[in-house]
Amino acid sequence: MSVIIGGTIAIDNVKTPTAEAKNLLGGSASFASLSASYYTDDVNLVGIIGHDYPKEHLDMLEKHGVNLTGVERSASESFTWTGEYMENMNDRETLAVALNVLEGWEVKVPAEISAADIVVLANMSPENQLQMLSQCEGESRYVIADTMDLWIAIANEPLHEVLTQIDMLVLNESEARDLAKTSNLILAGEKLLEKGPKHVVIKLGEFGAVLFGPDGKMFRLHAWPLREVADPTGAGDSFLGGMAGYLDSLENSVYSFGDISQAMARGSVAASFTCEAFSTIKLQEVTEEDLANRLAGLREMSQW
Repeated sequence: MSVIIGGTIAIDNVKTPTAEAKNLLGGSASFASLSASYYTDDVNLVGIIGHDYPKEHLDMLEKHGVNLTGVERSASESFTWTGEYMENMNDRETLAVALNVLEGWEVKVPAEISAADIVVLANMSPENQLQMLSQCEGESRYVIADTMDLWIAIANEPLHEVLTQIDMLVLNESEARDLAKTSNLILAGEKLLEKGPKHVVIKLGEFGAVLFGPDGKMFRLHAWPLREVADPTGAGDSFLGGMAGYLDSLENSVYSFGDISQAMARGSVAASFTCEAFSTIKLQEVTEEDLANRLAGLREMSQW
């Protein structure tokens, strides 16, 4: 079994109420790939970087077994995001965005990794998601896609085309309401299912996530309770990658509602570590024992 994850690979500059850091590993596909690598051995990253991308970030990903064959190198500068979090660590302001290599980028999936069993379309433009999907040739592939408010606003038509070609949609609470055009989160989940995906996962940040499935099935998972959040950047992408990695580890071609519920728990645990330090600094150092202990704790506090 194998996972292919496409999306942005970025340089992040992040400021919080208590600290600031620059030249961090960022990007949806970066976080997702690292998270997935804890649950499966065959993770393939697809994206583009510039000549200025820090080598230590790539070395770290390779150390965790992430295959970088699908990472395109450009003579231009890397995609860079600069943002500041407010006191509550939920609200943030984007201070600067330099698209650089992403301008006019067209996804290229190397043939040797194109037959992956699980395809993750991490946050990137719907056009890029469709480009990637057209090049992934797995016979029984399972496709998971993320999106964001920007694409809902400016690329709604191609986004809806993406929805008709995927198995699972993962997005946050405000995006779900916006895309479904309803303020009721339950109705939003049901309406999004009607757009194509078999399952929809709505992320609720510090309050967990909700899974919607066929025949009115619903599952609610709470998040690991953190007493302090250092940097939530990439937590949703870590959640996405952890889910994909766990599903890949099952070596199935069809995933049940219960399988996806279990995957959500693994993704939630990975995301909790991401929030405890800037970028992937904490996540890249966790052990299998750390993950297992937190998963056991999450299970214990969820029983009633």
